[in-house]
Amino acid sequence: MLALTLFSLFCAPLYVQATGPWIDYPADGTATMTHYTIPDGFIAACGCTGASTEYPTAAMSQMAYGSSTAFGPACGKCFNLTLLNTYTGDPPFFPDVVKSIVIKVTDLCPLSEAGWCSGTQTKKNPGGQYINFDLAYPSAAIPDDFFPSNASYYGYTDFGVWNVSYQTVSCLPNWAGANNKAALGSVTNLGNESVCCPANPTGNPNDTCPSYSDDNALPPNTMTSVARMLAIPTALVVGLVFAHLFGT
Repeated sequence: MLALTLFSLFCAPLYVQATGPWIDYPADGTATMTHYTIPDGFIAACGCTGASTEYPTAAMSQMAYGSSTAFGPACGKCFNLTLLNTYTGDPPFFPDVVKSIVIKVTDLCPLSEAGWCSGTQTKKNPGGQYINFDLAYPSAAIPDDFFPSNASYYGYTDFGVWNVSYQTVSCLPNWAGANNKAALGSVTNLGNESVCCPANPTGNPNDTCPSYSDDNALPPNTMTSVARMLAIPTALVVGLVFAHLFGT
């Protein structure tokens, strides 16, 4: 009985699952967009070449990306993102200029309980969208003044979160790195089994990445950060069981 009790405590999964499988998103639609910083030459989740960071790239929210780790079907895809209005500004800021950028997905934005990449098939993120693009910015590939602002009214220039429209586009020739062979494809020193970054995926199985999670029987909606937080309470429970059984 003791062995069974301890087995159930130590071996119970520590991941937290959201509802629903991967998001089957339309080719064109709306999403939120945030931004994050990656170093020049960084090899992100898809395993795209370091030279890809010389051009506009983004991470995609996990349940739209299609894998909880490594590569997914979104890897290498290109989207034209157009700024619509800010989410955090009060009142919302609507720019008087139209700003668009074509990005290539090279990274995964991990699923969280309530963050911008928390969207699932049945749950929207705080901005009311199922999908979030996390733009690699600041970046030498994107002008410093790409994001419109009104500092005299709001008191700051970086709103952090935007509502955007997106259109799925061909990477060739629309992405800025389309003519640089070094920026296309996957790195070769990590093994084919752990990287997948096609130059111009179309959705056809012959040129589009599978889901690393599905191929390796990993939970599609694992929340890694939550699992780490749950590890401490589990250890405390084990201690309490020992104290109860042995009177220590």
